[in-house]
Amino acid sequence: MALYEHIFIARQDLSNSQVEGLTTEFSKIITDNGGTIAKTEPWGLRTMAYEIKKNKKGHYVLLQIDAPSDAVKEMERIMKLNSDVLRHLTLKVDAFDAEPSALLKDRDDGGYQNKKFARR
Repeated sequence: MALYEHIFIARQDLSNSQVEGLTTEFSKIITDNGGTIAKTEPWGLRTMAYEIKKNKKGHYVLLQIDAPSDAVKEMERIMKLNSDVLRHLTLKVDAFDAEPSALLKDRDDGGYQNKKFARR
C-alpha cells in the first residue's frame, strides 16, 4: 500500500459537525477498500486566495492515508460527485510527518513567528 496526503475544502456554509460527517464518510470509503487513515487534521474555516463557486472561505481538512490506489480513486470519485466539496488534492508521499502540520504548529504558537511579518 502507498502513503498519501489528501486535502479537501468544504463549503463555507457547512457547520463543523457537517464537515466532521464528510470526513467520516470519506474515511469510511478508505477503510472499506482496505486502507487506513493515519491522521486527520481539521484546519478549520480559512479564507481562500480566490473565489471558488461563489465561496470566499472554506473548511480545510487534511487526511494522511495508507491505502491502495483503488481506494483513493474511489474516494476522489465520490468527492467529485459531492456538491459540498469545492476542491481536493491528493499527493503521494514517502513518509508521514509525526508532528502536526505547519498550520497547526503556527496556530499553537500564537500566530506569526517571523518578526518581519508580525502585525504591529
